[in-house]
Amino acid sequence: MFELNKIYCMDCLDGMKEMEDKSVDLVLTDPPYGINVCGNGRSGWTGGFGKPIHDRKYEPPKWDERRVDKKYIDAIIRVSKNWIIFGGNYYTDMLPPASCVIVWDKKNGSNTFADCELAWTSFNTAVRKFEYKWHGCLQEDMKHKEERYHPTQKPLKLMEWIIQKYSKPNDLILDPFIGSGTTAVACAKHQRNFIGFELEQKYVDIANKRVKPWLQQARLEVL
Repeated sequence: MFELNKIYCMDCLDGMKEMEDKSVDLVLTDPPYGINVCGNGRSGWTGGFGKPIHDRKYEPPKWDERRVDKKYIDAIIRVSKNWIIFGGNYYTDMLPPASCVIVWDKKNGSNTFADCELAWTSFNTAVRKFEYKWHGCLQEDMKHKEERYHPTQKPLKLMEWIIQKYSKPNDLILDPFIGSGTTAVACAKHQRNFIGFELEQKYVDIANKRVKPWLQQARLEVL
């Protein structure tokens, strides 16, 4: 079994193969959708007019040129008691029907970007909406503006809201596509344990740096 409160640089499918059935309380994740979100300017990672720009520190990403195979979705369902999968609308052929869909209203105003993002869940409750501006350099809380490390990074406030609403203290949360570690930070801030997988070492390093102070503050197991 993997150590708690640690992010592993590995293919999450290999990692989940080592995990027992229903061994995590919740999978909260944002897998690639296969829509080339950065290359076509459909993320906030652009320079305006839908033209993509590439951060000086990072090469253009290749991971979102295709969606993940069904075996990844099947593994997520096998290891978890519940799941919340952003972009689940791109995986409707792989997921069971959802009673509860989480709608993130990005408060983008009038532009070519999506007004909302959807998260597919296993919970038998009503649809819920969370409003939080996240449009390029504009954010809901400009006084405490978050640095964006990853093209598809979610706001910390969004992940905190989900963690608090759909899990309990000391639950184990798995993020198989943890990217720059926002899920881990939300878990550490709210006394949830986590395990994360990420293929790119640069993002593992960023995630570890982001979450370590919160682990120390929460007195969870420190990396």
